[in-house]
Order: sequence, then C-alpha cells, then structure tokens
Amino acid sequence: MQPIQDLLNRIRWDREFGMGRFEIGYYDRVEDRVIRVPLARIEFPEGDHFSFLIADEFEEQVAIPFHRVRKVWKNGIVIWERKTAD
Repeated sequence: MQPIQDLLNRIRWDREFGMGRFEIGYYDRVEDRVIRVPLARIEFPEGDHFSFLIADEFEEQVAIPFHRVRKVWKNGIVIWERKTAD
C-alpha cells in the first residue's frame, strides 16, 4: 500500500493526477466514525510530516495525524484505503 503522505504529495504536486474533487476520510475518536473532508479545506504545515490541519465547526484549527486517515476519494470513488483490524 502506498503511504498516505506519498499519495497526498502526488495529489498536491502532480497537476494531471491532482485534477478532480478529492476528499479525505479520517477516523474521529470522539465521534467513533470516519469524517469526510474536502481536500480544499485541509492545510499542510510546512515541515510537519505527522499531521495536517482542518478547521472544526468553530473555525478552530485541529491537527489530524496522518495515521488516522482511513480513505481518500477522487470524484466520489475510493482511490486509497487503509486496512484496519476489525
């Protein structure tokens, strides 16, 4: 499986591949579910190789560790999925 950081870098830097509507699904431990977020709402702080930032419902920045990403969609189709133990 391709590491999530590699896929996100390809989406961000490969113009042809990066065309489309991307969403990231991350596991929220409080809500105990996967939350889908449009890639356009995600910030990638320079030098941070462990997490990305999203704005919560109060517009506060929240860091989400890369290991909590479960799925990535391109135009509504899953293109990446982390295998998890059931």
